Amino acid sequence: MIALAALAAVLAFMVAEQVRSRSNEHMLRRAGAVEPGDDVYRAMAWVYPLSFVAMGLEGLIRNRPPAAIAAAGVTIFLVSKALKYWAIATLGPRWTFRVLVPAQSTLISHGPYAHVRHPNYVAVFGEIIGFALFAGAIVTGVISAAVFGGLVRRRIRVEERALGISAPGSPIRDPRRYT
Repeated sequence: MIALAALAAVLAFMVAEQVRSRSNEHMLRRAGAVEPGDDVYRAMAWVYPLSFVAMGLEGLIRNRPPAAIAAAGVTIFLVSKALKYWAIATLGPRWTFRVLVPAQSTLISHGPYAHVRHPNYVAVFGEIIGFALFAGAIVTGVISAAVFGGLVRRRIRVEERALGISAPGSPIRDPRRYT
């Protein structure tokens, strides 16, 4: 029962994030931002929430994990949410689920982006790992992290191309400074 309550809370977070993303998306499109045609957004939009549903279902089937592991999972999840919301606050109206780059935009190099190249994705992996530990969803947690990892690799290539970031090590730009 606790796994279902946790799943409901996680899904509520996702709905709130979707509302913010859509609002920012509309504003960016009105400002002339364009979306690359080869993004993996649609796959991510299904994989991310279904991963949590699968982990929640596995959590219902399995015995609850030991209290220390469940507590570690909650801690990892909450720290990851804090990192994600720091990244969202830093990007402000530029944060969306989609890759939308407004013309004449500058690359963000402050907030969590001063320390981590893709803090939102680090946070998402933390959410997946934290929830898997909390729910005791070892199998679906590993599968979810692996599948989402493959999508994130493709997504980062799309983002960096859209932002005009050169290859790592290129003398043109230092990619550690960009979102």
